[in-house]
Amino acid sequence: MWQCPKCGRKFKNTDQNHFCGKIETIDDYISEQSEELQPILQKIRETIRLAAPKAQEKISWQMPTFWQGENLIHFAAFKKHIGIYPGGEATTVFAERLTDYKVSKGAIQLPLNKTIQYDLIKEITEWRVAVVEKK
Repeated sequence: MWQCPKCGRKFKNTDQNHFCGKIETIDDYISEQSEELQPILQKIRETIRLAAPKAQEKISWQMPTFWQGENLIHFAAFKKHIGIYPGGEATTVFAERLTDYKVSKGAIQLPLNKTIQYDLIKEITEWRVAVVEKK
């Protein structure tokens, strides 16, 4: 167990990256990440924004989130990947396109040592918007 010396939170992983304060906006979240990740996160944000123009930006589960009547998609930065969280059904619908990625129910890991597929993020977001708008 590792305890952050700054905020006192306990984690099972040693020296885990986390944000000690309260994140209010996606701008806050991105500004707390490393300089090399910030442009990637901004481009992911822009990609989602273009694919979901009616969605509202917010922070949910301490992650950047796009909301349109419900959470459409979240994203988050990690040490070796960007996590995209479009919900459980997306990993099934896009299974053929996700064979090169680590996935679990509702989560897709985009490794930072490979080119980020922004077109895939766009398509998944557009699909989520269509699902939500049918409800």
